[in-house]
Amino acid sequence: MQTIQEDRIKHMNDQDVQDGKYVLYWMQASQRTEYNHSLEYAIEKANKLNRSLLVYFNIIPDFPSATERSYHFMLQGLREVDKALEARNIEFLVKVGQPIEEIKELSKDSSLIVLDRDYQRTQKQWREKIASSVRCRVIQVETNVLVPVETAYAKEAYSAGILRPNIHRNLERFLKPVSERSLNKLLQHDHEGVNLRDTTSVLELLQVDESVARVKHIVGGTTEAKRRLSDFIKHQLDEFHILRNDPSKDYLSGMSPYLHFGQISPLFVALQIADSKKAGADAYLEELIVRRELSMNFAHFNPSYDSYDCLPEWAKITLQKHADDTREYTYTRRQLENSETHDSYWNAAQTEMTRTGKMHGYMRMYWGKKIIEWTRQPKSAYRIALYLNDKFELDGRDPNGYAGVAWCFGKHDRAWAERPIFGKVRFMSAKGLERKFEIEEYVRKVLG
Repeated sequence: MQTIQEDRIKHMNDQDVQDGKYVLYWMQASQRTEYNHSLEYAIEKANKLNRSLLVYFNIIPDFPSATERSYHFMLQGLREVDKALEARNIEFLVKVGQPIEEIKELSKDSSLIVLDRDYQRTQKQWREKIASSVRCRVIQVETNVLVPVETAYAKEAYSAGILRPNIHRNLERFLKPVSERSLNKLLQHDHEGVNLRDTTSVLELLQVDESVARVKHIVGGTTEAKRRLSDFIKHQLDEFHILRNDPSKDYLSGMSPYLHFGQISPLFVALQIADSKKAGADAYLEELIVRRELSMNFAHFNPSYDSYDCLPEWAKITLQKHADDTREYTYTRRQLENSETHDSYWNAAQTEMTRTGKMHGYMRMYWGKKIIEWTRQPKSAYRIALYLNDKFELDGRDPNGYAGVAWCFGKHDRAWAERPIFGKVRFMSAKGLERKFEIEEYVRKVLG
C-alpha cells in the first residue's frame, strides 16, 4: 500500500487524540473519494484507533460570489461522493450552515479530525479556528497539488521560472498513485443532514444568486471529469502543444471546473497524461503542475492575492503613471457584463463565459487586457475583472483565477516596451488574434 508522504501531513494543534466515537474527516476542498490523500489518511487513522469514520461536508449558504451555477455543479459532484462512500460503507453527512460551529459540535464525539487543504484566506481561517477551538487533535492532509506548497517553495515565487526547478526536483517523489483503503469499523450515527438526491430542495435552503443559471452541458462529478479527461487524451492531447492557444479549435481538457471543486485529483490527471506518452503531454503537465501550483503558491503566500495590491511594484507604478491616458473606448461594468462593446472578439469571449461557465484560456488573457484598456482606472479594471470572473466562471473564486487576472496586470510576467495605458505591462491586440487564428470562426461558434 502506497504510504502518504509526510510532507503532505501537518498537525494543526497540540491536542491529544480523544476517546471518541469516530474519526471525523471534514471534506471541503477535495470533493471526491478517488485519489484523496485526506480521505485515505482518515481511514488509516480510524483503523489504527479502532474507530469508525464520519465524512462531513458543510454547504455554506451565503458563500461570496456563489451562484446557482456553482452550487448546482457542486451538488452534482456531492451526490456522486455520497454514492461512492456508501459503496465503501463510509458514512457521509452533509449539512447547511457555517463550518466552524457545525464542526465544533461534531468534534464532541471525535477522536481525531482530519482536514483537506485550501490556500485562500477564508478557508485557511476556518481550519485555523477549528484547530484552536476543539479538544481533539486536528491534522491537515494536502491532496490538491502534486508537490505540497511549502516543499515546492518556502515563500512566494515571483515567476514560474523560480518555481519550476523546485517542482521538478521533487516531482518523482510525489507522482505516485494513491492506494484505496478499506474501513474496518462501520459507524451508526443519528445525525440528520440534507438529502442530496433532491437538488432543488437543497438550493432552496441557500441564498443563491439565481441570475447566473446552471449550465446543462457541463455535468459535475468525478465520473464526468474522468470521461472528459479520457476523451481529451484520445482526441486532443497529441496536438495540444500546437493548438491549445487557438480559440477557434477545441483542444483544451475542460478540467478546470473539476479541479476547482476537487472533483478530480490533479495527481490522477498527471498520471493519466504522463502514461499516455502523447506529444502534447509535457506541455499539458507544465500547465497542470507548474502553472497551477504557482497559483497555489501565490494564494498561500501573498495575503493580497485577490486585490490590486498583489501586483509587483513595477506594474503598479507603470499602470498608475498611465492611468490618465486617453482611452478611445470606455465601458461600465454593466456594459462589459452584457457584452456591449465595439469588439466582437471580446463580446464573444464574455458571452461564452456568461452562457457556458467557461472561457477559452487564450481569450481569458485577451479579455483581461481589454478590461484594462477600456476602464478609466487600473484599480477599477482589476475589480471588474475579478467580479466577472468570480460571478460567471465555474472555476471562479480560485487561486488559478486570481493568478490569471493578476497576470493580465503584470503578475508573474516581465516589463515590456512602454506604451499608452498599459505602460510596461504586456499588451494584446485584436490584430494579434487575427494574425494567429481564424478568430471569426470562434465568434461564429460562440454567437451562432
